Amino acid sequence: MGTVLAQKKRTITGSVTDEISGANLPGVTISVTGKQVRTKTDVEGKYRLDVEQGDQSLLFSLIGYETLTIPLKSDQLVFKVQLKEKNEVLNEVVVVGYGTQRKIETTGSIASVKADELTQMPVVNVAQGLQSRVSGVQINQNSGSPGGNVSVRIRGTNSINGNSEPLYIVDGIQISNSGGINDVSPLSTINPNDIESVEVLKDASASAIYGARAANGVVLITTKRGKEGATRIALESYYGIQKVGKKLDLLNAAEFATLENEVFKDNYYPDPASLGEGVDWQDLIFQSAPINNQQLAINGGNDKTQLSLSLNYFKQDGIIVNSDFTRYSYRLNVDHKISDRFKIGTSILGSYSTNNGVNAGAETLDGGGVVTGSVLGAAVGAPPVLQAYRPDGSVFPFGEQGNGRYREVVNPLNFTEILQRNNIKRTLINLFGEYTILPGLVYRASFNSDIENRLYDNYSPLSILNAADVNENSGSASKENRDYLNLLHESLLTYTTKIGEDHSLKFTGLFATQTESYKMNRISATGFPNDATVNEALQLALNQTVSSEKTSQRLDSYMGRINYGFRDKYFLDVTARVDGSSKFGANNKYGFFPAVSGAWRISEEPFLKDVQAISDLKLRASYGISGNAGGIIPYQSLATVAANSGYNIGNTWLTAIGPTGIANPDLRWEKSKQLDIGLDVSLFNNRLSFVADYYHKRTDDLLYVQALPLSSGYATMIGNFASLENKGVEIAANATIFDGDFKWSVAANMTINRNKVLDLDGGVTNERFITNYTLLKVGEPLGVFKTYVFDGINQSVDEIVPGYDGRVGGHKVKDINNDGIINSNDQIITGNPNPKFIYGFSTNLSYKNFDLSMFLSGTQGNDIYNISRLSFENPIGQRNLFKGVVNRWTPENHSNQYSSPFVGGRLPISDYSMEDGSYLRLRNVTLGYRLSGLKGVLSDVRFYVSGNNLFTITDYSGYDPEVNTFAGSNKEIGVDNLVYPQARSFIAGIQVNF
Repeated sequence: MGTVLAQKKRTITGSVTDEISGANLPGVTISVTGKQVRTKTDVEGKYRLDVEQGDQSLLFSLIGYETLTIPLKSDQLVFKVQLKEKNEVLNEVVVVGYGTQRKIETTGSIASVKADELTQMPVVNVAQGLQSRVSGVQINQNSGSPGGNVSVRIRGTNSINGNSEPLYIVDGIQISNSGGINDVSPLSTINPNDIESVEVLKDASASAIYGARAANGVVLITTKRGKEGATRIALESYYGIQKVGKKLDLLNAAEFATLENEVFKDNYYPDPASLGEGVDWQDLIFQSAPINNQQLAINGGNDKTQLSLSLNYFKQDGIIVNSDFTRYSYRLNVDHKISDRFKIGTSILGSYSTNNGVNAGAETLDGGGVVTGSVLGAAVGAPPVLQAYRPDGSVFPFGEQGNGRYREVVNPLNFTEILQRNNIKRTLINLFGEYTILPGLVYRASFNSDIENRLYDNYSPLSILNAADVNENSGSASKENRDYLNLLHESLLTYTTKIGEDHSLKFTGLFATQTESYKMNRISATGFPNDATVNEALQLALNQTVSSEKTSQRLDSYMGRINYGFRDKYFLDVTARVDGSSKFGANNKYGFFPAVSGAWRISEEPFLKDVQAISDLKLRASYGISGNAGGIIPYQSLATVAANSGYNIGNTWLTAIGPTGIANPDLRWEKSKQLDIGLDVSLFNNRLSFVADYYHKRTDDLLYVQALPLSSGYATMIGNFASLENKGVEIAANATIFDGDFKWSVAANMTINRNKVLDLDGGVTNERFITNYTLLKVGEPLGVFKTYVFDGINQSVDEIVPGYDGRVGGHKVKDINNDGIINSNDQIITGNPNPKFIYGFSTNLSYKNFDLSMFLSGTQGNDIYNISRLSFENPIGQRNLFKGVVNRWTPENHSNQYSSPFVGGRLPISDYSMEDGSYLRLRNVTLGYRLSGLKGVLSDVRFYVSGNNLFTITDYSGYDPEVNTFAGSNKEIGVDNLVYPQARSFIAGIQVNF
């Protein structure tokens, strides 16, 4: 006989959550120890399981979390469990395009920067906070003016005539950065203190999901969102003083007068020595300028609704008189859970900014233009023997002094009297809804808008003009309105599942449609009766001119992505995107942008798994194609017409309309193909980590202007003709040296990038001058300098070689080909503005309540063409010069550097003006003290002091080695014509948390 023993059964229930965040964990496997009885948690982290009386324990397991064993008690029916991540560093969640991933799952090259790093030093925009913190990203503060222009290059410059700035995505809202040297950066309208984190997508696999706009890389910006729990209030306030870091050494009044007598041989100044130092014009235009920031943030919520609100006031006066930037901004982020399956939310960022600017960094090479086109050029060139103000305190025009001798130079205070105001209203809005259709299957719809209005006010007053120059057309003014509207809808469908214990899959599908429109209305006027109304009554002017324009464009996109993982060891991502744009030719409306990437976590292999020193070791590889639609403005593929010269027909003046552009139905986006191989290493329980990448990127179909036969009726045509290459190595390292009461961590990164022009126009042209000194040449980097080679000073007539305006005491250049004549054949490539490498280093220390941080950055091996030296080391009279000209050539002093005085003429374009632009800059030192554990409403208070741009080690003679007169240009880089310098600042602040 057999006896059947019936086991008594019971049903247990429970839930599984994350130990730190408290988030529900779906997909957790719960099994009875030693048996095949198992179940999984649902989308809400809940489970149900039947167990028998003899069962001893339950096993809870989930990839990325430590396995947990819970004893089964005979009388317990509910088990609520919390799982701990295996490794918080490796399982850190990073934002990727259209979603998030655990750090160990990433297969592309993605760098993440957190909020405390971005705002470690006071910055106007997010790009400044990223500078030198991310390998592979070169950021130049082209102008130190408040709100000034910033250029960002991810893995080199990828275009010639197109935009090389990355795509910025703020909470799903796509924006771009561009502008000239005197423009306000669009990024300055966003408060950096609102940002939670920034992810930089560098390789094609990471960025190709944005298709036609991703060739220059993508910067994902996530703002701070509400969190469940008690309402938290944070206040931050800082105030500081900014000063110019360096002044240029110029001739004083006595030295200037001596030079004037030599140049004009008229003894105009009979006793130069009696004039002394004279007026220091740099002291008059530079000032100690305050910087002020006030912020209030509120964060909190419950299990249904979370809210985050911030208000900010930021005011930065410029170190040049009458320049400043003011921003009022707010942010509101709301997340609301309507049901277990349906949630909605919004992100709203609004700002109102005002910038009062001054012209700096004139782009002209002409010596006269330097001293009349920018405030710094005028300040350097202003004769120290003249006066700044009339007795009544008004600006004293130079033409009314010295019997009109100095009419060719301008009182630099004129520029501070000119109204150049830019008012910017901007609102970024993201509305989304998210619905869980089935466990793991989620649909998300978002509606985004970027609404911006800019009002430019300009007025050049009569009061700054020489009295003899005032006429019926004097005084100029303008008002210009620009309206931008960017609307974007995205429908996103994601499905996440696991197959058994080993396989994870995620499918993502996207449809997006985007429209952009731009409108401009401008009225300008000249001939004002007086300055009383400035530019608020343009109808009073004698002459008015009206202009307007409007453009619109549309982009439709389809994207699919598959993420596969096996045992947290092998990962494979495949992406494909199709974009269609109204800007492109009829034959190329759509482009296809695929990418594939994989990663192998070698540390999970049996032969390394037991090596305690290795926390993680991952090898990555990717290849993909992305596009640069930003390189083309609307209507370039079409035959265009515009107003041109008018005609007098029947005694009536008529405006004519004529053709301006030839149709190109084959016009398409610039396309980048990129290979990336990367290695991620974490050692000693993640106390030491390294990230290294090698990349090779080729960009084809670059926009380039090709000359056409005159018989076509057009001089040029824009088409896809050129090619570029960027390849390089990126290295980043982080180390936690001490991690007790005394904490010390360091981080460093270095980037080596090599840029090369592969083709300009299908082999028709091998090289092309962009300026008198800047060249595009096949086989060379972008923007190299081609000039004569300076060879000292002609000491005698015998040294003069025919072919240029040679004279004894004048500049001598080398006869490179030794043919006895100086001509274009003697010009060679003499400089490269692209650095050999860029680097950054930071360190953070803390002991109990004290904290200290320091941040340095620099470049090595880049050349700067200092145009200003061609003007201010050329002793032609009527303008002041750099101090070195004291040692100019004379019959008694045979200088071999500074030429002799002579009236008129220019110095030859040689490498005389070329300088090493390498520098090491201490960007920030901050010391803080925190009072914590306070009773009452206060949670903690932190006081801090900060010094910024404290010193710069460089051989460069100009104001600032981090410079580019041509702002974000891809071709004219490393050029300095007296750009607004960056300030040195000292700040004190307080942070209060309630």
